[in-house]
Amino acid sequence: MTDIAMIHAARDRMGNHAVRTPLLSSPFLDEIAGRRLFVKAECLQQTGSFKFRGAWSAISALDKEARHKGVIAFSSGNHAQGVALAARMHGIPAVIVMPSNAPRIKIDNTRAYGADVVLYDRATQNRDEIAQHYVSDRGLTLVRPFDDPQVIAGQGTVGLEIAEQARDMGIAVAEVLVPCGGGGLSSGVALALEAVAPGFTVRTVEPEGFDDTARSLVSGRIEHNAGMTGSICDAVLSPSPGEITLPVMQRLCGSGLIVSDDEAMQAMALAFLRLKIVIEPGSAVALAAALFRPEAIAADTLIAIASGGNVDADLFQEALRRFGGSTG
Repeated sequence: MTDIAMIHAARDRMGNHAVRTPLLSSPFLDEIAGRRLFVKAECLQQTGSFKFRGAWSAISALDKEARHKGVIAFSSGNHAQGVALAARMHGIPAVIVMPSNAPRIKIDNTRAYGADVVLYDRATQNRDEIAQHYVSDRGLTLVRPFDDPQVIAGQGTVGLEIAEQARDMGIAVAEVLVPCGGGGLSSGVALALEAVAPGFTVRTVEPEGFDDTARSLVSGRIEHNAGMTGSICDAVLSPSPGEITLPVMQRLCGSGLIVSDDEAMQAMALAFLRLKIVIEPGSAVALAAALFRPEAIAADTLIAIASGGNVDADLFQEALRRFGGSTG
């Protein structure tokens, strides 16, 4: 299982390959949130998402023979791009299984990074079965999007950076809001903060109708979403939290937060207007919770992770058209 030593080792292997992303702030957003609010801009990471960290961690930890054969992953786009680029940087082949309705920019970018993209229908096909075929046929190593100790360790490096940056600002107590799909980022950040910034509490954030983690935290068992379509927040649509990630989140995270698609889009517009960054809907849910769920949050200081920025231009333009005049 992932521990703080693995997270530090993942950062050592990462070296300068990953971007140390900034903590951004705006007095306008502080006013809306009613407290100090910082945004960890992982949308500025390699491939436009924190997923590069976990992909690099997992691939760099493979032995020489496994790495030579190559890797396979399944993803709606951000994990896909992270694995594709990390594989290319290691000089190894990568196959990525992606839903056919994933944002076009994510499919195109994954191919541009050199991966062989295999498209499937979310409603009728099973991505795990497709991936296992390639594992059996070609000996590829499956790099899971979240339920993998080395992937979690890589995502935990976000937590190390948050702790260091917050310490430099004199912040000792805060709630860290994390966009949550399967829980790799949430559990990795929580493990890192437990060790190096124990005054910080992680809160998971999900879109309405896809709150499997929030429900799982209440019930104490893995809860599943009824489907995988119906929200624009594709980056955080997972069937359920992971078998590895949920116990970590149960132990270390507060109750889950839930926001609407419209609130995520409004947060996208505000991030652009006030922080000058581009974030995608799934990435915007944490900022949306910070801005629009004040009654559910106790801390005087919030850190919202903007986990990715890979949004189709048409959707981003719609967010600005609808909410570009937002106050704040």
